[in-house]
Amino acid sequence: MTGITDARVSAALALDLARARESVGLHVYDGQVQDLSPGGVSGTLARLGRGPLPEDPFDAEVTLIHEDGLRARFAEAQLHRRDPLLHVAAMDLACYDRQYAPAGQRHHARMRHLSGWPDAVDNAIEALDRVPAPVATATLPAVRGLAHGVDDARALAALRRLVRHVETAARDGGPSAALGTAAFERLLGAGEGLTYDVTELTTTAERERARLLELLRDAVDRLAPGERPADVLRALLRDHPVTADGVFVEAAALIDEVTAFAVDRDLIADPGGVCRVGPAPASRAFAQAMMSWSAPYEADAPSWYYVVPPDPAWPPGEAEEWLAVFSRTSLPAITVHEVTPGHYAHGRALRALTSDVRRSLESAGFVEGWAHYTEELYAEEGFRADDPRYVIGVAVEALLRVTRLTCSIGLHTGAMTVDEATARFEADAFLRGRAARGEALRGTVESTYGRYTLGKMAIRQARDRAHDSWGQRYTHRRFHDALLALGMPPLGLLERAFVGDLAPRPPTVVG
Repeated sequence: MTGITDARVSAALALDLARARESVGLHVYDGQVQDLSPGGVSGTLARLGRGPLPEDPFDAEVTLIHEDGLRARFAEAQLHRRDPLLHVAAMDLACYDRQYAPAGQRHHARMRHLSGWPDAVDNAIEALDRVPAPVATATLPAVRGLAHGVDDARALAALRRLVRHVETAARDGGPSAALGTAAFERLLGAGEGLTYDVTELTTTAERERARLLELLRDAVDRLAPGERPADVLRALLRDHPVTADGVFVEAAALIDEVTAFAVDRDLIADPGGVCRVGPAPASRAFAQAMMSWSAPYEADAPSWYYVVPPDPAWPPGEAEEWLAVFSRTSLPAITVHEVTPGHYAHGRALRALTSDVRRSLESAGFVEGWAHYTEELYAEEGFRADDPRYVIGVAVEALLRVTRLTCSIGLHTGAMTVDEATARFEADAFLRGRAARGEALRGTVESTYGRYTLGKMAIRQARDRAHDSWGQRYTHRRFHDALLALGMPPLGLLERAFVGDLAPRPPTVVG
């Protein structure tokens, strides 16, 4: 595959080599560990925004917004000084596991990458001088997980230094992970071309939560008339595979079903390709499921739907609480989100694009918003219409996402502690124990993880506007094709791309 030709896109990707390598498919970066020291980041930032903007007006707007988001993250909030996961991503070797190239080529890249760990750890220790204790606690499993499968003594000795550094922060770091209201609002909107206000966001979250609870109550009433949702859910969440291997088997079986539904209903084009299911690398034990897709600039290869298994060291009760996340009620919606029409299908669509901007520059709000949007789309279109458990699963997954928005506001304005956020996940998202606390801790690190809900709502709003504008010419397939042809666009550009100044214009008729 050809590489990036747009200089401004290349400069932007230089601030996230891990993503450029794995999600964009620029394997010219294989074997390189990004310099995330304060001086290294400052030097890379200095190159941002140089060169002409793309001629395409939409791509030009995307570029400017993306650059603003990078400056907010690295120049203003300086997240590389408080977030160990940025350094974990830079060091992570799991990117060489996918079969995008011959095994020997990937092995040599892995060895070069591993040889850079001592310098990367030096840079990380220099940079990570502002890590709050909750952030360090949340990220320690991933930092330790970097050691999985590594037998290089020099690299492991370096990693132990980083582990000790983060352990010290977990013990002695500040007790609050709050960024502060202004910084939180800025990070949430930067890169999306939007500005947010926490008061309005809180109202939005509560309104969406009320809508989702009504959706849940209606579905529960269809399944078990007269029963309380919380009581029904307790029983449903106990119905899950008893091992992580069982989750992998059931998730794999769901892929064909959810893909066939998308194609049969003409919601998207058949994504094609190969998607496999397996355990997430130990270095990525900060979420519950994730997609590693065959990237736009690399030869086609299998994508991986990763599921994070319970830690073998956990007591049986805690492992069971974790596996409840993958109940037979929730796993179908999770698979729609991760595979089709969600992340996997999105990644397949990116491979068909030609614009460097659209294939490379990511709005996380759009990427997660699209995948989250498709879960309820399937409910609207009648997926498993005779089984209310699918809608129940959709509602539960959406309540988890909107609770993330609520808790991110609380955690980063200082209005909520980790314990209080844990209680909100238990009460509002029906999580238990370790799973609920894991979500609360994740919010201390990933301040913008409310983007799932915000992205979904922005896409639904754009769909409404397209429907009004196109009238009888509207179909879901037409809207989805047009949406995915934009790549991974900032949420603030969506309506403009369909009915505003960036929308395609009909040809001028002469004569």
